[in-house]
Amino acid sequence: MNYYSDNADALFERYNALDFETVHADLLSCLPETPGAALDVGAGAGRDALALARRGWDVVAVEPAQGLRERGEAYTHGHPVQWMDDRLPGLDSIRALSERFNLILVSAVWMHVPPTERERAMRVLSELLAPGGRLCITLRHGSGDGERVFHPVSRAEVEQLARQRALIDITPSGQGGTRSDCQGRDEVTWETVCLQLPDDGTGALPVLRHIIVNDQKSSTYKLGLLRVITRIADGLPGMVVRRTDQYVTVPLGLIGLYWLRLYKPLIMDHALRQTQGNAGYGFAREPFYALRYLSVFDLCVGQAFDSHTGKILLAAIRDACQNIRQMPVRYTTWPGSTEPLFIAEPASTRLREVPVRLDRETLLRFGVFHIPSHIWDCASRYACWLEPAIVNEWVDVMQRYEFRYNVGPTRDALRWQAPVRRTHLVRDLIESRLGVNPSPQCTWTGTRLRTNHYEVDHALPWVHWNNNDLWNLMPATRRANREKRDRLPAAGLLSDAHDRIIDWWTSTYLNSRYRDQFIIEAEAALPMVPDASRPQAVFEGLQHQRRRLKQNQQIAEWIGLN
Repeated sequence: MNYYSDNADALFERYNALDFETVHADLLSCLPETPGAALDVGAGAGRDALALARRGWDVVAVEPAQGLRERGEAYTHGHPVQWMDDRLPGLDSIRALSERFNLILVSAVWMHVPPTERERAMRVLSELLAPGGRLCITLRHGSGDGERVFHPVSRAEVEQLARQRALIDITPSGQGGTRSDCQGRDEVTWETVCLQLPDDGTGALPVLRHIIVNDQKSSTYKLGLLRVITRIADGLPGMVVRRTDQYVTVPLGLIGLYWLRLYKPLIMDHALRQTQGNAGYGFAREPFYALRYLSVFDLCVGQAFDSHTGKILLAAIRDACQNIRQMPVRYTTWPGSTEPLFIAEPASTRLREVPVRLDRETLLRFGVFHIPSHIWDCASRYACWLEPAIVNEWVDVMQRYEFRYNVGPTRDALRWQAPVRRTHLVRDLIESRLGVNPSPQCTWTGTRLRTNHYEVDHALPWVHWNNNDLWNLMPATRRANREKRDRLPAAGLLSDAHDRIIDWWTSTYLNSRYRDQFIIEAEAALPMVPDASRPQAVFEGLQHQRRRLKQNQQIAEWIGLN
């Protein structure tokens, strides 16, 4: 810090010759609309701290160089700026205040933090954020000046550290590149990264983040339960049995089924430890290992099994439900409390050697599982954020159990095995009807389909929601399908296609041997569809899910052919 104190007068003039709006033009849109508490780390001569104070912020300015700090204090006198002597990575004095900040600015500082200390620095900064708070970091690229130590920096490194702390990148699109130096130095460029600690307004995200990042974990079971709930909330909203103001209720057997789907490859295929030490797993008994020859794609709602395999699978689900109730449900509590976050109500299950189909009725035989309504809604809306946050923590936890685990293969093992995109069955059904008058119509245009001029379209795009259910696969002309690409059908376009969709479902599925498959898939995947034998109810569920995906993932819409 001697350089900054020894050259304080010159640096004060140089820094304050530039205004805040010019230097930080690309982060202005990231500033919260409502001022609150701000922390300026490496506040230098006080330019940014004063600008924030004039915008209504209550600022704590941190500067370890005494000469600059003294000039900054004088410069900001009379404004709500409090100066402190502190520095990254520890920020020990700031943390001692036990305050949380709505905005943290780390401008022209990150290159001074040694790479070995950046993980700790990001952890400290993330823990100082209030729910919904934003962290803005400017990165300096370029050679040093011979008097100061500048370490290499990269956006990728910052983003990776942020993911480990369950922060999301909110840098506006189009502002993620480098910009020229405001002081005219050709060899220097700058880049801004804006991060946020999510908050959905209900308090659910801070609770989930606390469990993911901060809770003690002697096993991966808490993470496993959260991931199972997130997967179900995102992909199977139709499996909700009941909803009240307090709780969303789903079949306990569904939780157990997805638990098996999650842990089977980790334990059987990759031999990755999921607990400390060499203790066994409460759910991994003889029935669990008897599932070795089943694919994870067999462990899905709607799948049917013969009497022998069905009995083994139900026994494995029963063991999983018992372990879930005794372990993660018991120890996953509200922050600062011993009250469990989730409630499992088991039912006595008699296993019989009869054919089994994994439908709602079968999975309800194991009991019910209650999830706080706002936690369920949060898991549904923020699944695309929660999933990587859970996986990042899971990798760290397993590495603490076994140092030999490499990050790459471990992360690959945790990748959710989504079904392969498939349309061959529906393609065969279309082909079989092309010779019948009238031939099937394009869902989106009404054009009659011709041989070699049709394709099968995922109405709700596969790339955004991996769903191969019959109700989601629509006949389309090649031109319509390729122009629609990975976009959602606009509300008006879907409404215009109502009669064609109803006719396709009724004639192709509900009046054929695929009726049961269509009904089970639609009732599981679509919200608010209690009876999928009524195609109008399925269409309304499709409308709900389209709107849900648009809101949650900000997917572009397609209004139809021009």
